[in-house]
Amino acid sequence: MTEKALNAGFIQRVLFVILALAAGLLIFKLLGLWLLIFGAIVIATVLRALAEPLIRYTPLNDTLAVLTVLLLVLALITVTFALFGYELVQQAHNLSKQLPAAWAALQTRLQVLGLGDEVQKQMQALGQQAGSVASKLPIIAGNVFSAVANLLVAIIAGIILAINPRRYRDGVVFLVADRHKEKVRDAMNVAGHALRLWFVGQFISMVLVGTLTGFGLWILGVPSALALGMVSGLAQFVPIVGPVVSAGPGLLLAMMSGWQTLLWALVIYVGVSQLESNFITPMVQRSIASIPVIVTLFAVIGFAGLLGAMGVLFAMPLTVIIYTLVRRLYTGEDVTKK
Repeated sequence: MTEKALNAGFIQRVLFVILALAAGLLIFKLLGLWLLIFGAIVIATVLRALAEPLIRYTPLNDTLAVLTVLLLVLALITVTFALFGYELVQQAHNLSKQLPAAWAALQTRLQVLGLGDEVQKQMQALGQQAGSVASKLPIIAGNVFSAVANLLVAIIAGIILAINPRRYRDGVVFLVADRHKEKVRDAMNVAGHALRLWFVGQFISMVLVGTLTGFGLWILGVPSALALGMVSGLAQFVPIVGPVVSAGPGLLLAMMSGWQTLLWALVIYVGVSQLESNFITPMVQRSIASIPVIVTLFAVIGFAGLLGAMGVLFAMPLTVIIYTLVRRLYTGEDVTKK
């Protein structure tokens, strides 16, 4: 009997390892699906955060409140585009023309400094890479179409999740052992609350950074200041990397007006960045504990390597949720400040 019991125990352990490996492989193979689900959760979080005041202070039920918010968001986008769309499209069009001219001017200045040959070699290498990319345009077009389709699915799923989030949360909790149900439910509530607070704070930060940058470049007389400000604001969604990359076009265009304008533009970008990191973000996100910078940096790099461009886009929301769940489940801490 003892030998049979040992054999049965060994078989059970082997089966458990096989099932664990199969589950891990399945999760890895379905990374695109998990990312799509997370995108739906992100959209649901935003819609639910905007709908909460309507649910709390008006007679509207959850469904009507979410649909009302969705209509208001679409109306706001339509009005904004009607008021500023033409100017923004015009500036974006001008920007696409001005950047090559600015790059040519930079090459000329580098030629004067004796650095033009090295730059030319690098440009030829980039040109060869661009040629290989051009041959893959049909594949890229197919990927873009797939991304648009996935976005539509994520929006629809996000609306459904936003209407009744508790139902789907309890569905996940149902899969957990009874002794852990309350702990997991509590952790999910805290993670959702933290993500909502982070989104609100991030949106305010993006608007302020975009406005300050665009206004500062407009004072300097840098071309397409509105479009550059919008790029800087949107780039705030990707921490560390986004602000650095978004500064490139603005500095390139500022250089066309001379080194003095370039230096002042650099002061604006650095100044707004410091203002955002030291004052704006701590102020607007004071209700949530800050995530360490080193964690943020490695999160962006890690998710970019694992999930590509979409990993960079979702790096911070994913980090907020994982960071919150770890602290809540393992230490009992709540990253949101009451």
